[in-house]
Amino acid sequence: MDDVRIARAALSRLFEPMDGVGTVLVEVLGPVEALRIAVGEVTPPAALTAVAATEGARSGPGQHNSASQEASTSLQTALERWRPRVAHLAPERDLETIARFGGRLVIPEDVEWPEGLSDLGTDAPLCLWVRGEEPLPDTRRSVAIVGSRDATGYGLSVAGELAKGLADRGITVVSGGAYGIDGQAHRGALASAARSLPTVAVMAGGADRYYPSGHEDLLREVARRGLVVSEVPPGSAPTKHRFLKRNRLIAALSSATVVVEARWRSGALSTARRAADLGRNVAAVPGSVYSANSAGCHALLRNGATCVVDEKEVYELLAPAGEGLVEDPQGPPAPHDGLSLVDLAVLEALPIRRGAEVERLAVVAGLSEAEVRAGLGRLALEGLCERTDEGWRRAKRG
Repeated sequence: MDDVRIARAALSRLFEPMDGVGTVLVEVLGPVEALRIAVGEVTPPAALTAVAATEGARSGPGQHNSASQEASTSLQTALERWRPRVAHLAPERDLETIARFGGRLVIPEDVEWPEGLSDLGTDAPLCLWVRGEEPLPDTRRSVAIVGSRDATGYGLSVAGELAKGLADRGITVVSGGAYGIDGQAHRGALASAARSLPTVAVMAGGADRYYPSGHEDLLREVARRGLVVSEVPPGSAPTKHRFLKRNRLIAALSSATVVVEARWRSGALSTARRAADLGRNVAAVPGSVYSANSAGCHALLRNGATCVVDEKEVYELLAPAGEGLVEDPQGPPAPHDGLSLVDLAVLEALPIRRGAEVERLAVVAGLSEAEVRAGLGRLALEGLCERTDEGWRRAKRG
């Protein structure tokens, strides 16, 4: 296991996230042998045969030769791409670094490896560099809350309330640690007094550095009470393409993704798309039709995302069937609730102060006198009308 862990640590520095050739190499040969091939210790022909066989099986029996040639070309190109980093590999040092920050390396061979990551297929990470003491959460008990960096006061308020409410219910809130909605989601989850793991921040750079720097205190608290997670090793820079690739991890680590606020081109929408591709629940919070910050949310709602306004509705998305169902909100009962159309017409025809006779009520209500008399009887039983010396009128409500 130590050799496997060290190999995966080295490969996470050698390969960029979502390196398709590297992933197939690890799948076919295992991390230890894949590392030997990748760094040039072993010549690739044997590996090429295995990879080509795999690709040939996927392509069909009549396409084996073309698949073999394609695999050969791809691997040779990848070896050239990896070569500049080989001299800088120091997996033992990386493992010591993450341990010094109170963290560890979690690999697919570990018991705590989240099952949800396997849904990514060849896009699954090679490992996770984890900062914090708690085990990684169960995907089924985790919800991603994401949104714009330039959030409005409305968005920040909703994100905080959603996160705290979910954390109070024992749900782990997953987000990206960025300014705006992400940060507020972490804050809301940390405000909960629940004993469960409150929140996980998935970083685009190494877990040894808190990014953005303006969230250092927040992310330090996340690492102390929750987890800070990254697929790239300590010291890795949070580049733009790593941010985009990081979003798939947020989606895969959660059973539902909630977008609180998002512009048309917000990165939060890519997280929602990945969640939908993985078969996860996708939800969005509606906003003002005049707010550009909610345009992305409204687009998601038009395309089938679930509309949510509080943590109860979010919890309903991941609770077992029949549990956590949200009842339709009920306002205070009105006097006319449950009345038939005839009785409602009679009630509306009744004066409030002075009484009126049946003949006058029939004219106002557009009903026959018989219908009015029957309606008055029913309304009287409900306490909605009363007879006076001047005729019928609405009953005075206490």
